[in-house]
Amino acid sequence: MTLVVSPPILIFLGGRFAQARQLVADNRMDLISVLILAVVQGLTEFLPVSSSGHVVIGAALLREFGGQPTVDIVEVNVALHVGTLFSILVFYHRSILKLLTDDRRTIALLLIGTIPAVIVGIPLKVFGTPLLESPLLAGIMLPVTGLVLLTLPRLKQGEANYNDARWFSAFKIGLAQAIAILPGISRSGMTITAGVESGFTRQSAATFSFLLAIVAIAGGGVLEAKDMITDGPGATPLAYLAAGVFVSFLVGLAALWWVVRWLQSGRLQYFAYWCIPVGIITIIWQLAAKIV
Repeated sequence: MTLVVSPPILIFLGGRFAQARQLVADNRMDLISVLILAVVQGLTEFLPVSSSGHVVIGAALLREFGGQPTVDIVEVNVALHVGTLFSILVFYHRSILKLLTDDRRTIALLLIGTIPAVIVGIPLKVFGTPLLESPLLAGIMLPVTGLVLLTLPRLKQGEANYNDARWFSAFKIGLAQAIAILPGISRSGMTITAGVESGFTRQSAATFSFLLAIVAIAGGGVLEAKDMITDGPGATPLAYLAAGVFVSFLVGLAALWWVVRWLQSGRLQYFAYWCIPVGIITIIWQLAAKIV
């Protein structure tokens, strides 16, 4: 996954493109870019809006408006994923302790749910990089995420807990996670919806989704760390990486709380009203760029 500086600047500073270009070009932007990136990573990793889709679209914005980050992208990516992983470990520490003591059956369910992502994800990382970095595909898939979220209120909430799930249900949720490897498809949105459709309570669907994310995020971090080791050490100061970990951790905790509360109150579908217009705008932009 490629990380960029421009999207959070454009989102939070109201499209001050000229200022953003100057900031990115300036070395003093290094720490600021890592911190802003940490905020975006912490939010989009857990909110059902597709972090990969926003990253891909942001990369296209960076190419469009110029400027290159001077921090080591792979190093920053690994660090920020560590921060969001810590968020899950803290937020769900009781469930994780239960997994390691009295609820080891769920560990098997999580491994089963991870199989589809492994089968799909490794070949895509090796052979499908252009596909995974396509802003047009991200634009097309974001409305798909929005439509999936809009179906969530129409699904009847079940009474099952994730630790009582059948193996087939875990595999089905894993298939939803595998589809979310495509940019623009939200991992949390797909897996939570699949969990509710499988008869889980909303709370259980969210818990299983984010416990499953521990394996996914850790596995993705290992692959990225392998790239970092292969490419050699980068130039990002350790203090910048530590700051990024801390900020992505805090923002990730807040995002987890937000998602769980909105799911319990039946408002998770509201994120569709972000995904759909952003996707449509991206499609129009990319098609117009190809025509021009």
